[in-house]
Amino acid sequence: MAKVFTLSEAASIALHGVILIAQEKSGLNVLKIAERTDTSKHHVAKVMQRLVKAGYLTSQRGPSGGFVLKRKPEDINFLELYEAIEGPIEVSACPMGKQICPFDKCLMNNVTNKMTTDFKKYLKDQTVDKYL
Repeated sequence: MAKVFTLSEAASIALHGVILIAQEKSGLNVLKIAERTDTSKHHVAKVMQRLVKAGYLTSQRGPSGGFVLKRKPEDINFLELYEAIEGPIEVSACPMGKQICPFDKCLMNNVTNKMTTDFKKYLKDQTVDKYL
């Protein structure tokens, strides 16, 4: 069945993982994040390391190690996390990415432009602290 919208597993891990980390004051390791998000520990490790490099998390190795937020939960919005994983969200007039349209009026009535703009705004308005 076709879906109008899908969230990549990596973006989902980033969003859910950061909230889980924020809920645990002492941090959370890859195994616990993978277990609670029902995803591969290798994929979780890869996503979390990208968030460390992007400056959202710090990591500590060892048996008592794990990930801890580097910034306050209220200072991290979902758009930042999403774009750290997926890259910048592009808002374009044409869903097909065409510069020239053979019609005088867009067949999609610019709905994809509006959906993308609304999605970006939603992500920007959602901060980690709202889910603690």
